[in-house]
Amino acid sequence: MQTITTGIQTQPSHAKFLMEEALKTGFAKFPKAGEVISGTVAQKEGAVLYVDLGQFGTGMVYGREFQEASEIIKQMKAGDPVSAKVVEFDNERGFVELSLKDAGYTLAWDELIRKRASGETVDVVIKEVNKGGLMAELDGVMAFMPVSQLATKHYPRVEGGDKQKILQELMKFVGQVFKVRVIDVNQQEDKLIVSEREAQDNDLKKVLLQYKVGDVVEGAVSGVVNFGVFVRFMPQKVEGVEISELEGLVHISELDWQLIEHPADMCKVGDKVQAKIISLDGDKISLSLKALKKDPWDEVDQKFKKGDVIRGTVAKLNPFGAFVKVDADIKGLCHISEFGSDAEMKKHLDIGKTYDFNIQTVSKQEHKMALGFGAVSLKPAKDAQKTKEGKEEKADTEAK
Repeated sequence: MQTITTGIQTQPSHAKFLMEEALKTGFAKFPKAGEVISGTVAQKEGAVLYVDLGQFGTGMVYGREFQEASEIIKQMKAGDPVSAKVVEFDNERGFVELSLKDAGYTLAWDELIRKRASGETVDVVIKEVNKGGLMAELDGVMAFMPVSQLATKHYPRVEGGDKQKILQELMKFVGQVFKVRVIDVNQQEDKLIVSEREAQDNDLKKVLLQYKVGDVVEGAVSGVVNFGVFVRFMPQKVEGVEISELEGLVHISELDWQLIEHPADMCKVGDKVQAKIISLDGDKISLSLKALKKDPWDEVDQKFKKGDVIRGTVAKLNPFGAFVKVDADIKGLCHISEFGSDAEMKKHLDIGKTYDFNIQTVSKQEHKMALGFGAVSLKPAKDAQKTKEGKEEKADTEAK
């Protein structure tokens, strides 16, 4: 190693000498500009920090690099280990020119790459939010966690996906500590993505192994959306696992045997329910409420037949027709085509009132019943209309 004297002196290029010797011996693996190199503090002199780089000679931090890292350098003393980024391997003074500030940034990204590869779980504090997710700092780098990477218990249940309401829900997490896993690192794009959902993945798998399709769970409705309801329940205890609750989805088709226009017609947040597990797919739990109820359509063939005229109460009017309650558990649909238009339908039907309907089709397998309005449908069947027109045409011909 070259000897450092007082003052910043221009010295014979030791770095250049090392390079020439390395080439002679065939050992040419010397640091390049941009790489991080390790050494120990040799001495501080004025506005210059000298670093012993061992076989690579002496490095120096000076000028702007010294000013930008002055707070760090103040804490250093001779012999302290130091990592720095190579700015120039052989500067005009014959030293390896270094940057402490850039080295710390690069090392932070190296550490983040290591964490992604290891899959370790780390704690982060949520600093801020936006409509897409949460922001937190990890190893001095700002990390982003998309809403899709939140654990089930933190996922915002917002009707219609209203972005402003989602943002309000996310704001509740500012200041909270989340356990996350690094899932994407890209220093060039300054991108760091973390996931809470993946951080609990292994623990979740261990818990879900305690369940099987057909099991019945008890819980409470935690969210109501247009495609179903979410039910949160306490998991079975597993040693070494900290998951405190599980959540499954009851699809709208699994809420009840009868037709449901909107899940809010059946459930509200906080309702206590029992549900049957009908599917376990990865970390997704699918539940059913109707599976624990007797299927009223099992006996539909004994009660109703095509062509029957029945009394039914209008439960709801929609752009595509009217839902009609034909008994305590079964609803049929009187299609809008029975009336020709929405306005005509509303002239003939009022919600809550009872009318005569005729059964056009009934399917036990599909749980569907199509109704015509009145003892005889307002809309004549096509074949009957053609027959009527044919008879009239024949009568006209005979008369002529």
